Amino acid sequence: MDFQHTEDRRMLADTLNRFIAEQYGFETRDAIARSATGFSREMWGRFAELGIVGALFGEADGGFGGEGFNIAVVFESLGRGLVVEPFLGALVVGRMVAAAGSDAQKALVARLIEGTAVAALAHDEPGSHYELARVSTRATRAADGQWTLNGAKGVVQQGEAADVFLVSARTRGPDDAEDGISLFLVPRDTAGVSVRGYRTIEGGRAAEVALDDVRLPADALLGAPDAGFATLERGIGFGVLALCAEALGAMDVAKDFTLDYLRTRKQFGVAIGSFQALQHRMADLLLDIEQARSAVINAAAALGAGRVARERALSAAKYSIGRIGARVAEECIQLHGGIGMTRELPLAHYAKRLVMIDHQFGDEDHHLERYIALGKD
Repeated sequence: MDFQHTEDRRMLADTLNRFIAEQYGFETRDAIARSATGFSREMWGRFAELGIVGALFGEADGGFGGEGFNIAVVFESLGRGLVVEPFLGALVVGRMVAAAGSDAQKALVARLIEGTAVAALAHDEPGSHYELARVSTRATRAADGQWTLNGAKGVVQQGEAADVFLVSARTRGPDDAEDGISLFLVPRDTAGVSVRGYRTIEGGRAAEVALDDVRLPADALLGAPDAGFATLERGIGFGVLALCAEALGAMDVAKDFTLDYLRTRKQFGVAIGSFQALQHRMADLLLDIEQARSAVINAAAALGAGRVARERALSAAKYSIGRIGARVAEECIQLHGGIGMTRELPLAHYAKRLVMIDHQFGDEDHHLERYIALGKD
């Protein structure tokens, strides 16, 4: 298999990396992440103008990419810049709408590609413990075809700023059954939707979303009733790959920061990078990062495979990224010493992001168990 990127992908990466380096430096990023909204709509629009969002979707959906390696290229560059704009929500929600939505619903995908809309996935619930099928939020259907939603969703990324939520709700069966999950597009300003936002430790914002007798028209349902699990699993799979690639980009930058520090920091009149013990620790770290890179490549290549092969590759990558990302964060900070913990040093922000990526869409323990379970199918 040829793992070399195509010319188009190399150009995409070069364009995005150059834009981030010139227009999205750390000080700019830090100011955006600490702002009241947690991201910049202006910057979101500028990314879209460059075609970055469009690279996450296939031509049939109005984009010009959409394959696993397109997604990996984009998110690796975003990870290098610690970009906080809502790319993950656009990818996950957009791909689910593109796969299961009606023609009218697919208009949202065009708005995401244009950068004129922000979408957020509202799926995780208190106590769900990453179990994809555990949905307690309930949706009931009236005689006139309208739906009523009641429940609560947690840690909704960019929930305050979202124009629309993609909400999972149970329309049949027990709380942990795969069958009986339905998906709904819920505009942010719908009566009964309340949002409580907060700042996340690695930058940006998330929210708790409460649904109290939320009335929706019949056409708010995405796809067929009771059959949303497959769409949800596929959409979150895109998100898992994206997060793994983002972590890889962040690891590369943390590694570069640390190598530079080892070359310049002196003790006893010599650079500490000349100490053999530190060289061995850094060599081990470089090997770990290359293992993570291989896991991302494998997941990207398997994105178009059958369900079991695809999901096992994604879980293997997420497990590897969670384990290696935490190690990279810890080692890079320890090799810097006390300065590595300071807020003024970009490294601390990369370390926080690496740790938090492990907890999005399932941590390493969850995905190790899932990988084993899928192998028994």
